[in-house]
Amino acid sequence: MSKDRSYWKENINLILKCLFIWFLSSYVFSIILVDQLNEIRLGGYKLGFWFAQQGSIYIFVILIFYYAFKMGEIDQRYRPSNK
Repeated sequence: MSKDRSYWKENINLILKCLFIWFLSSYVFSIILVDQLNEIRLGGYKLGFWFAQQGSIYIFVILIFYYAFKMGEIDQRYRPSNK
């Protein structure tokens, strides 16, 4: 496999992983499993409510930094050497 194809394969896999985590936190935890998660309290608030109001936003911001960090590693690995 060419170096460009490998780079883009890693990039797309990282994007798909991040999108899955974001989908899980913003849709599954905030909408589908909200009643089950509301049985648990986090800082005095029901966990389902917390995910719907703040948790998915925090996770999104964390994912942005994670993506930037991992893409830096991937870019470094595939950067052409200047020899």
